[in-house]
Amino acid sequence: MELTQFKQQLFRYGKEQEFEEMELSFESTDKFSCQIHKGELDQYDTSFESGVSFRGLFNGKMGYAYTEKLDNQSILFLVENAKENAFIIEDEDEEAIFEGSQSYEKLSFHSDELANVTIQEKVDLLLKVESLIRESDPRVIGTNYCMLQTGEQKRVLANSKGLSLSEKSNYLMMYIAVMVKDGEDVKTGQYTKLTRDFSALNAQEISREAVNEALSFIAGKSIASKTYPVVLRRDAAASLLHVYSTIFSSEDVQKGLSRLKGKEGERIGVSTLQLVDNPLLEEGFASRTFDSEGVASTKRYVVENGVLKSLFYNTKTAKKEGKQSTGHAYKSSYKGTLTVAPSNFYIEATDTSYEQIIESVSEGVLITHLSGLHSGTNPISGDFSVAAKGHYIKGGKVVSSVTQMTIAGNFYELLNSIDLIGSDIDFAMDYGGGYVGSPTLKINRLAVTAE
Repeated sequence: MELTQFKQQLFRYGKEQEFEEMELSFESTDKFSCQIHKGELDQYDTSFESGVSFRGLFNGKMGYAYTEKLDNQSILFLVENAKENAFIIEDEDEEAIFEGSQSYEKLSFHSDELANVTIQEKVDLLLKVESLIRESDPRVIGTNYCMLQTGEQKRVLANSKGLSLSEKSNYLMMYIAVMVKDGEDVKTGQYTKLTRDFSALNAQEISREAVNEALSFIAGKSIASKTYPVVLRRDAAASLLHVYSTIFSSEDVQKGLSRLKGKEGERIGVSTLQLVDNPLLEEGFASRTFDSEGVASTKRYVVENGVLKSLFYNTKTAKKEGKQSTGHAYKSSYKGTLTVAPSNFYIEATDTSYEQIIESVSEGVLITHLSGLHSGTNPISGDFSVAAKGHYIKGGKVVSSVTQMTIAGNFYELLNSIDLIGSDIDFAMDYGGGYVGSPTLKINRLAVTAE
């Protein structure tokens, strides 16, 4: 059944069953991925998934249901299951279907050029990259991963109050892990890339950057365990911010899972800190013109000059505090329930270059990669202790890689310990529930334990 017809019949039947308000959310995702190993196509996969979720207000309670099929039987299923769910829901908070914003931005986050790139062109690019990596240096012994993925998403949101919205987006992601060996010393370097511009991908540049990252960890040395000025390279800084982005969720604040309760309007970071959430970012991969409730998307400063200006709100969490939704309602898929999450969330860059930040450090540590972030971080307290890869800085120069390290600190304190913010910016690859980025950051002091 065609979606428009399905929606009309769904709302008609829902009204007959005495639903007061109703919402339909449709989502489809079309993915392709491949991996190359030793010059051969090692893995090839295509997938397509689509489905519809239904929300309805029945006797003052919101019921939910979802299905993969658009047929008459599914209409009966959605309405009856949503009604049953509404009966058993114990949440005392009032919910409503959002009637719609006054206006919406007319933007596109879909590249027709990328959509028209053939599978063979994608495979050929990855084959060339992997070949150049293997030929680039005798110390290269292979790749753990040489993967490319593309995805196309379409979403539609409509409700019984007359709201009807739709948009589509696409992306290309590359992930490469290069292994190098020098004597008995084996190291791995990672390269990641998200883009909508296939024509800008240069196999020579990609392979060179991936190999150089791996080679930079050869001949690592140990350093004294103590507190150092620490430079978090843009990718490492983005990863740390991504883990702690949940502290800005009004849902987590209201549940006592963040220390930012009652802090709106107060200083929580250095005066140079600007934290932006911009769902309209052209090159963002969590970009959207409306959120999962249909609230229009707008750019906003979450932290401005170090002051917390606003948390992320959906209509439910906003109503609890007499506020308006900030357009941060989020569903992971049509199967998910409504929650709160950022869109393109990042620390705003400055004019200070990466090189200037390194030159400002008389003795310190450059962190290029963090691991164990989910097990080694506590968003409630802000404490973290995580494994790190990086380099020793002496006299304003990167001297050598460091064999093994752990860095420890507190994220809330870190926001007040930022000494410099770079001009570069990178985003964490895990962009489900937010695409989070940061420039390189110089932190005054962090505890570093070297093994």
